[in-house]
Amino acid sequence: MLPREDTVVVASCEPSAAELELTATEFSRVGLPTPPNEPDSARFVERFAPELDVIFIITPHVFHAAQTTAALEAGVDVLLEKPMVMNASEAEALIATRDRTGRLLVIAFPGSLSPQVRAAARMIASGEVGALLNVNAMVWQDWALQTSGTWRQVPALSGGGFLFDTGAHMLNTVTDIAGQEFTQVAAWLEDDDRAVDIRGVIIARLASGALVTMNGCGRAIPGYGSDVRIFCERATLRTGIWGERLEMQKFGSRRLSPVRSVPSRTVWEQFLAVRSGSEPNPSPPEVGLKMARLWDAIRESSAAGGAVVRLGGTA
Repeated sequence: MLPREDTVVVASCEPSAAELELTATEFSRVGLPTPPNEPDSARFVERFAPELDVIFIITPHVFHAAQTTAALEAGVDVLLEKPMVMNASEAEALIATRDRTGRLLVIAFPGSLSPQVRAAARMIASGEVGALLNVNAMVWQDWALQTSGTWRQVPALSGGGFLFDTGAHMLNTVTDIAGQEFTQVAAWLEDDDRAVDIRGVIIARLASGALVTMNGCGRAIPGYGSDVRIFCERATLRTGIWGERLEMQKFGSRRLSPVRSVPSRTVWEQFLAVRSGSEPNPSPPEVGLKMARLWDAIRESSAAGGAVVRLGGTA
């Protein structure tokens, strides 16, 4: 993000002295002065909102809804780190605030902001690859060890474990590519004697009747990765939860081949393009609401031992 001629960091809101020191080091490394810091988020908005065009919120998940609401109501656009909010009720309230204030809200999901994911979603929505049949997604990481002792394993701050942190990319990308609501969800989350989920499996049905499986393992050997396979009537697509690739195997072809697409941008570059009006918002809070509904259903099903949860009034 730095240094950029089109971006000036006016101030930071960092309550941790240790993290603030790391911030200062990073600014020094690129030859920039460290911006002033206001550790209290409410005072930060009150003090700096008149000077700001955008606030980038990267706080623990539990703070997202209130902090984004305050920024939007202060007349500032927001780039909000994933996952958008803790549940569907917060998502609906945030959309209402966005509509009332008329400000821009972009959710910083690399998948939704990826040209590769956008291309896959367009192919499915247009019918170019035929009807969507099945989706199989997986993500793995040595997350349990990496995040041990951090807020990410404190339920009151995180709202969930691996499936709601790194796994949120999988939930969001699958939801976004499918472009439709889930109607039935069954899930099993395992905490492996920790306070939050570490492993999980989800089986679901979409409104069209397409079937979805998602598998997340947060106790993998060191490293991380993902794979998303989308099976349609006339082609199979392969991408990743961060939109790191797009491949397609057409009917009659023997193998997957790369799909030529627009070169990837960073999250910040994509946000600036949306804010300038040159592109529509590919990651609006409406996508975040669909994912929040899915997460609510996942938690409800897991708490009931994997019982099927029906959404949207389905019988």
